[in-house]
Order: sequence, then structure tokens, then C-alpha cells
Amino acid sequence: MLSLPALVIIVCAATGPLMVMVVYSFLAPGDYGNVKWEFSTDGWVGIFLQRDIFDDTLMWADAHLSIFWRSLSLSMITTVMTLIFGVPTAWFIATQPPGKREFWLFLITVPFWTNLLVRTIAIQELLRAEGVFNNVLIFVGVIDAPIQLMFTNFAIAFGMTYVYLPLMVLPVYAAVDKLDFRLVEAAHDLYAGRWTAFRRVILPLIKPGIIAGSILVFIPSLGAYVTPRVLGGGKNLMFGNLIELQFGAGRNWPLGAALSLVLMAAVMISLIWYVRVTSREQADG
Repeated sequence: MLSLPALVIIVCAATGPLMVMVVYSFLAPGDYGNVKWEFSTDGWVGIFLQRDIFDDTLMWADAHLSIFWRSLSLSMITTVMTLIFGVPTAWFIATQPPGKREFWLFLITVPFWTNLLVRTIAIQELLRAEGVFNNVLIFVGVIDAPIQLMFTNFAIAFGMTYVYLPLMVLPVYAAVDKLDFRLVEAAHDLYAGRWTAFRRVILPLIKPGIIAGSILVFIPSLGAYVTPRVLGGGKNLMFGNLIELQFGAGRNWPLGAALSLVLMAAVMISLIWYVRVTSREQADG
């Protein structure tokens, strides 16, 4: 009885909306949005296949497949880029004197104080034709005329790397902060070079933080909406934009519900993999 209020909240706030999406994914789309209460699997079929408007034959939904691949590839690129910039940043902060670490961590968390849309629009000032990047390249003589950076995959990857970088830095910093640096000194005493000490001592000890940061970056990148919408324009859609399109202009709610469940399944697989990896490491000591 004491846990009943919590169970009611979980059912109503989490399981309830999820079941609505499951039910909607097996219904027919309405004429002007919403759904018709007729059983149909067209929503799930439409994820990968589409019907020809002339002879009603099924063919691959090339647009959807390209969006899936773009979402996956850009999410992986974002994860790798945040890892490249995040690990040295976390290492720098963790190796500072205790009195200075709070200041650097404060700077890392400052972007979270600003709305995501505002931060994304600010990035446009760097990437647009008259922006900082093009002006600097023209000034140093690398290019003669502005190059197109906005509304490209590069712009989306750059924007998501900036937005999600703190999500990589903080878990890695927590892992480095708990690192026993006497082990690194012992590795150097045993004639290990810097790269060998990093690969054989430091990396295995901070790997849980790296995995946690990678999951925290990869999952929101996979379903990102604001950054691809602002920096990618209408031609470079990602998974989140495709889902919104089905519930909006596409007026195909069953397909949008099915896409939402596919995205949730991808997130669930990533989390299960993370739990298994960390549980195996804890079992191995």
C-alpha cells in the first residue's frame, strides 16, 4: 500500500503513454491525422518499405533508410568527437589542484544554464557564410570565398558535439578523479612509456567512465531534434525529425508511433549492453 502511489505514477506517466504508442502503431492512419480504429500493420511496414502510388507494389523506403543511416553515423561521429575532446578535458580538470577543479567544472556546466535552442542558434554565427569560421579562413588565405557549412552533416555533427560534450566530460572526470595515480607512477618505474602507461593502466581504470559518457552522448544524439532541425535544414533530417514529421505534416500517426518504438528499442539495446559490460567488469573485479 505504501508503494501504491509510486506504482500509479509509473503506470500513468510511463507505461500508459508507451501503451498508447504501441496501440497506435497497429492502427490505420486517419485522413487528417489521428488514427482510424482499424487493425493495420502498415505503420510497421512503412518503416522500411513504401507502396508505389501507381501499382501498389512494395519497394524500399530509401528516404527512411538514408535517415536511419544518417542518424546512426552522426550519432557515432558525435560520440567519437566528444570522446576525443572530452577525455583530455576531463584529465586536465582532474589533475588540477583541488581548489581549482570547481572552477573548471563550473565552466563545463555553464552551457546547461542556457536553452538548447539558443545555444544551437548561436552556433549558426560560427558556421554561416559570414560567420567566424569563414571569416578566419578567408583572413588567413585558405579560401577565397565563403564555403557552405550550414545545412550540412558537418554542421549537425559540430553542433551535437558542442551540445553533448559536457555529458562526456563529467562521467570521465568522475572516473579520472578516483584514479590512483600511484599506479601510473609504478608503471613509469617499471619503464613504461606514456603511451604504454595510458593503454595498460589508465585506460582500463577509466573505461567505465568512458562507456558511461559514450552512452550518455549516443542516446540523445540518436533522437536529437532541435540541433538537426536548426543546423541541418529541411534536407538533413534525423530520426527525431522524421518522427515529428509523421505526427505533423505527414499525418501518419501509426508510422510515427512505430518509429518511436524503434528508437526506444535502439536506446534499450544500448542501455542493456552498457549494463552487461559494467556488470561483467564488476564480476571480474
